[in-house]
Amino acid sequence: MKRSNRLVLLIGVFLAVVAFVAIALLLNGTGGPTGNAQPTPPTTLPTVVAVTEIPLGATVTQDMVTVQELKVDERKDNAIPSDKLIIGEVARRKIIAGAQLTTSDFATSGTACGTIDVPPTLRAMSVMVDQVSGVGTIINAGDYTDAVVGFTGDKFPVVTVDPKDDTITVVQGLNGTTVKMLIEGMQVLCRQLPPPATTAQAQQAPQPTTPSGEQQTSLTGQQEIVILAVTPTQAEILKFAQLDGSITLVLRSAADFRDPTTGAPVVPAPSGSEGITLKKLTTDFAVPIPELVEAILPAQAKP
Repeated sequence: MKRSNRLVLLIGVFLAVVAFVAIALLLNGTGGPTGNAQPTPPTTLPTVVAVTEIPLGATVTQDMVTVQELKVDERKDNAIPSDKLIIGEVARRKIIAGAQLTTSDFATSGTACGTIDVPPTLRAMSVMVDQVSGVGTIINAGDYTDAVVGFTGDKFPVVTVDPKDDTITVVQGLNGTTVKMLIEGMQVLCRQLPPPATTAQAQQAPQPTTPSGEQQTSLTGQQEIVILAVTPTQAEILKFAQLDGSITLVLRSAADFRDPTTGAPVVPAPSGSEGITLKKLTTDFAVPIPELVEAILPAQAKP
């Protein structure tokens, strides 16, 4: 064999080996800058941390939080990565300074209270409401509510006293119902919904929809427990209404309870409502009083 032919053969073998090695490297993912090497996972991630204590019901502002790089193994699974996601949101539980902010701190769909933090000097008291008396069951932890208390006419009977023997006679036919916004500015510590329906119940229950096909909230009379922070006197009033009357919670604006300039918590002035009775409706609000209409009957034949 000629020397030139031998040289060509050696060069061919060399090129084949180089090609084989290159293919092997590419298949193994170690092929230099243009290869398919797996990226190295990050060791830290951005995490929103509370700079100061964020009270229950407070609206998160920029000065309350900061973003820190925390090690992955020190970071909570549901930690919030950006402060832009929670600025303006309402804290649904107290967040201590230095704590990582999580999605649970702002969740409104929970069905159990767990532990609650009762403010100093106040008491925690539960009130049972439904979709009518509880603002459609949309009240959440951190919200502020007022309590409207009503007592029916049989609780306030109108009586007359006979001066001769001091006997008491109940006057019939009068409406003694009275309604009053009796307690204002109670904060909700938590709420507890009944357990969710089973799969079979959920399938049987019809879900109302709008004409466009969107699902609506089902008005089922669902009940829930709302736990309120109250004073001892307020607790007594609520208990009396639970035993002998009815309670309706009305939702307040969170803006009523903070200074519009500084954002500091404030106690709003009482509304000064005076309550309602049937007499006040007719005298103060011009509700017309029904008039007696005399019916003229045709003359009857005498027997």
